[in-house]
Amino acid sequence: MGQAAGDQNWSVEQSQASVSETFEGSERIGAARDLARSFLTQLQVAHGVRVSARTSGAVELVVSELVTNALKFAPGPCLLSLEYKYGAIQVSVRDNDPSLPVIGRSDPTRVGHHGLEIVMAVSEKLQFHEHPEGKQITSAISLSDPRRDHGAARRP
Repeated sequence: MGQAAGDQNWSVEQSQASVSETFEGSERIGAARDLARSFLTQLQVAHGVRVSARTSGAVELVVSELVTNALKFAPGPCLLSLEYKYGAIQVSVRDNDPSLPVIGRSDPTRVGHHGLEIVMAVSEKLQFHEHPEGKQITSAISLSDPRRDHGAARRP
């Protein structure tokens, strides 16, 4: 993965920004969410990118679910990458398990194992990529709020 746990790589270009960090151990899930919050704050403060509360919440949720699954089901560390481009936040998690996840049928009576269903619900796009050393799951979360952008009712 090329990074020691806790090392962050930041990159900023015109209308694009990214950060990545390697995580290992379940206690690091909170640190992954912290990285996501920091990245979104940096986008807003330093780059003037408007990030809605809905988008912030969705990004943190996706980070939490994908990093939790990687640390729970794959051996070794995982690499979390956050990237801003094309009006969306891309959340990617790469781990060492080549098995792609299976998304079960929706079952409201099932207890647990709804993480990927939730990720699918808040993602504009969800992709799975196999690699010789594992897999990568990428979720794209739009910066625009479809409820506002498509004329949904607004509260006074």
